[in-house]
Amino acid sequence: MTKTLTIAIAQINPTVGDIRANMDLIRAARVAGAAAELLVTGELAASGYPPEDLVLKAAFQDAVRDAVESLARETADGGPAVILGAPWKENGKLYNAALLLQDGVVREKRFKHRLPNYGVFDEKRVFDRGPEPAPMVVNGVRLGVMICEDMWEPDVCRALKDNGAEILMVLNGSPFEVDKPTARLDLARKRTAETNLALVYVNLAGGQDELVFDGGSFVMDPGGGVIARAAAFAPQTLISRWRREGDSWAADNGPLARPAAGIEAIYRAMVAGLRDYVEKNRFPGVLIGLSGGIDSALSAAVAVDALGAERVHCVMMPSPYTSTESLDDAAAVAGLLGVKLDTVSIQPAMDAFAGMLRGPFAGRPADTTEENIQSRARGMTLMALSNKLGFMVLSTGNKSEMSVGYATLYGDMCGGYSVLKDVYKTTVFEISRWRNKNRPTGMTGMKGPPGMVMPERVIDKPPSAELKPNQTDQDTLPPYDVLDDILKCLIEDEMSLDAITARGHCDETVLRVWRMLDRAEYKRRQAPPGVKITSRAFGRDRRYPITNGFTGGGESGELK
Repeated sequence: MTKTLTIAIAQINPTVGDIRANMDLIRAARVAGAAAELLVTGELAASGYPPEDLVLKAAFQDAVRDAVESLARETADGGPAVILGAPWKENGKLYNAALLLQDGVVREKRFKHRLPNYGVFDEKRVFDRGPEPAPMVVNGVRLGVMICEDMWEPDVCRALKDNGAEILMVLNGSPFEVDKPTARLDLARKRTAETNLALVYVNLAGGQDELVFDGGSFVMDPGGGVIARAAAFAPQTLISRWRREGDSWAADNGPLARPAAGIEAIYRAMVAGLRDYVEKNRFPGVLIGLSGGIDSALSAAVAVDALGAERVHCVMMPSPYTSTESLDDAAAVAGLLGVKLDTVSIQPAMDAFAGMLRGPFAGRPADTTEENIQSRARGMTLMALSNKLGFMVLSTGNKSEMSVGYATLYGDMCGGYSVLKDVYKTTVFEISRWRNKNRPTGMTGMKGPPGMVMPERVIDKPPSAELKPNQTDQDTLPPYDVLDDILKCLIEDEMSLDAITARGHCDETVLRVWRMLDRAEYKRRQAPPGVKITSRAFGRDRRYPITNGFTGGGESGELK
């Protein structure tokens, strides 16, 4: 009877579609865990997660199978067996699979039983549901292998326990959102308590489009205690040593990496998401319109931490309404971050458009049209520089603005990616204060400077688009603490208008914000992708019709 087992937990950062590179990451982890009997990866590590409709291509399925079978042959070398996450075609059906590679062959296959179909997950669209899984036997040990969602309800764990599983093992592609790490631990504790079995939880790390996988793979004992934990937001091969104690298995205490939480976790997710979007899409760097305001300053700080100052190019684009304070603050931010800052006035573009449109605009007073022309002149300038230099434009709008449409299509909304897309303005203030006091030292991949990254004045001054004299955001919007609370109620919680006003908000303000939110959907459909932070990000999480005639909002179905 086997008395010991060493498991290498391969927390890797795959790229969707780059099958060769992904398999090389697994091979490298296998070398790092050469002393183990078993290496286990995260969900769909071979293909990258989520592969979306790419996984429906027959050529892609064949390429994955070829790569997996090639790796399987390598396991005849006497090194660790591998439990690998991969898409797998079997008997005409396509599964999200966990495959045991051992002794030169694909020895066993288990298919995901619970397919999530909510939020960012569309697995019922592309995968077939697998049967309730039985344990996998590795070196005489019965492993209760599950794939991500299989752990979120008790039935799969219960079936594995009933069929003799001795250790629970979960392959995950679990993306970051605020409070998700705590939710994972709570669910794992429920499963260990129900089965009285220890559990190995293997997650991915790194960014894939709008999703960021925050790592944090862990080993949990039957009492719910975390006895080993991998790094947050970084690849790692974690070694876990197990021993049989009577009829059960126990793991030795292993390394316990410090978990990331709160504002720090949000910041690290933003850095990881931007870094991998730029790196995996092979952009040489990013281009940012640096206005002297807090959103562009924070975006620049994230970019420098992610990529290094030499790959961040900032541009100040003043108009006649740009204050001296903003010019000074933009220069100060650039100086603190060590980035290049160019200045390109948009006054000539404003004059040109005024002349071009003088006839059609005759007899009509100036309004937001002229303000939007300024924003679009800046957008066109950034895109021209992007075309010429090859750097990707980083959009700087936050979730509060995008929620209510306080943004200009083809102006400040232009860009290839946004790190603030799912970050409310009140959180922007919190993150900026945190980053000014904390350099994320000891965190893999952080390349920015220690200490302050923006003058305190940038955080403290009233936000303004500076598109007309003496303008502030609060001329158009409710105070951000009020706006953000209402938006969270509407977006994350889907609360009725009556329930929101019961929190102490003015009926008229709640109704106005609700209307602005719905009317701005057409803008959000044209916004760049950005890092998912909350439980309800715009895009794949929250999908609303643009053409929308619903006018009810209160408990009675009538507006107040």
